[in-house]
Amino acid sequence: MADEPERIVSGSQACPRRLNRRTLLLGAGAAGAAAVGSTVLYAGWQSPAPVFVARNQRYDGDLVRTLRDGLVAVGLDPQWVRGKRVLLKPNLVEPSRAWPHRTTHPAVVAAAAEVFHAWGAQVMAGEGPGHVRDTEWALVESGVQDVLDAARVPFCDFNYECALAVPNGGRTSTLRELYFPESVLQADLIVSLPKLKTHHWTGMTASMKNLYGVLPGTIYGWPKNVLHYAGIARAVFDINASLPPVIAVVDAIVCMEGDGPILGTPKPMGLLAIGRTPTAVDATCARIMGLEPHRIGYLALAAGRLGPVAESKIPQRGERWQDLVEPFDILDVPHLRGLRA
Repeated sequence: MADEPERIVSGSQACPRRLNRRTLLLGAGAAGAAAVGSTVLYAGWQSPAPVFVARNQRYDGDLVRTLRDGLVAVGLDPQWVRGKRVLLKPNLVEPSRAWPHRTTHPAVVAAAAEVFHAWGAQVMAGEGPGHVRDTEWALVESGVQDVLDAARVPFCDFNYECALAVPNGGRTSTLRELYFPESVLQADLIVSLPKLKTHHWTGMTASMKNLYGVLPGTIYGWPKNVLHYAGIARAVFDINASLPPVIAVVDAIVCMEGDGPILGTPKPMGLLAIGRTPTAVDATCARIMGLEPHRIGYLALAAGRLGPVAESKIPQRGERWQDLVEPFDILDVPHLRGLRA
């Protein structure tokens, strides 16, 4: 039917054209923009990056108002958003109705879609689940399919969408270039919508690690083992240094602690964390979790290069993070024992 929402816009059926000379030149243009941006960032981060934290949040509460107020509080101009291509990127790593604390809650995705639609943006959503080859199954199992249909937001399957190679803007890993789906490179703004969780390799996962999911499984494997071999922390940094602009909205209402990001236990926190600089948002989340952000590999690499990690450079909006600290349980393994604040 003509008015039925478009569910999957990517994949081989949506990419009929070959990678000809013109396509490669267009890709090179996008890559050049990414490279220039990362070069500027390497000069050093001097500007403060405010982070908004809201407490007493519920999935059945007024998340739209919280997101709208938070985005404005950290300096996102609704007038700038009008007409822009905004790409929502939730975490659907391995969804399970029995384990909803694994993935971004559908209510947070729905609220983000409503806010950016109201501001006049062209809203899309996308994900490339790292543990699931059937992305449509992941959408249904997570409950995200229903909210995208209701909001008439098209979905891009990053695992199978046509991808273009761009130079590695971070240049800390062994990867010389990164393959990004076309819809990612064409976005004016990416909204990272992660679930706040512990992670058995990196200690924590939030908005920066969530962007592993923009890289296609058809190139990087399941669960993106090419990136693991390149070094997880370095790969996280390089991905973030190579993307179009990214802002963060972290679902920390019901989090995961212990053996995250898949097998951990629920940790209710009732929080949303919002910012225009994912580095600052993740550093704030780490502090709330009782972790020292400078000891988390990808945040240590990003500090002063992709954004601030130092508390003095992260003005607080909304709640004070110091009033919200509730240490998360993490695995008792050698590479994680030094992460405590």
